[in-house]
Amino acid sequence: MSKLYTLLIFVLFCCTLTYGQEVIGVVENAADQKPIPTVHVINLNKVTMAITDKEGKFIIDAEVNDTLYMSYLGYKSIKIRVSNDLIRYPNTRFQLTELALALEEVVVRPYQLTGYLDIDARNVPINRSRRYNIPGLPSGGYEGGRRAPGAAMRVLQALNNPADFLYNIFGSKPNELRKLKKVRANNELRDLLAVKYDRKTLEELLQIDRVDLDEILRKCNFSDGFIKQANDLQILEAISGCYEEFKVLNR
Repeated sequence: MSKLYTLLIFVLFCCTLTYGQEVIGVVENAADQKPIPTVHVINLNKVTMAITDKEGKFIIDAEVNDTLYMSYLGYKSIKIRVSNDLIRYPNTRFQLTELALALEEVVVRPYQLTGYLDIDARNVPINRSRRYNIPGLPSGGYEGGRRAPGAAMRVLQALNNPADFLYNIFGSKPNELRKLKKVRANNELRDLLAVKYDRKTLEELLQIDRVDLDEILRKCNFSDGFIKQANDLQILEAISGCYEEFKVLNR
């Protein structure tokens, strides 16, 4: 009987390892303990995401020592290290703290036009951060600004692109950017990054500081305007495209 009991425990343990583990939790407001729906819960190690339901509940695959990143608009994001207790005991409560939002006053001033083209052309500011399309040309868009060189110059500059900088940031295996590929392949994460502009989620996913993100893009010849105003998905695609371009040029 004792041997049978031991065998049963062993089988259950193996099944647990086979089918994986998960964290079941509830996200609530720290101020009033009310559940918060549609909170994004990201497993930074597995590059997977869950969203809380109307009761603030979520279920996400996770293993011990994985890191969960929880974010919601207007609240301070938090990171949680997964422990045995989090997996063993479901419905753990996580609290997000609401941020104080201060809206700055915006003053709209019309351009003071004189009627003289030469003077007015100098007074109207030029937006150097927009992308633009030229009708009739097969292009996805051109980038305005001083950091948008011609195609030939981009090729010459990309030959000197410091690949070691990218490799050192993304991992020890120089031929693969596995984390970057996982993020790009996850449609839910792509949809989330498409509406993000603060780089916080992207920084956590790729484990890169904002300074390093900007440096990569500058080395890939993207304009300052693009770096400041692009959403997180556009930044992700820009980094990935730069890397792919570098691989082609070095074949």
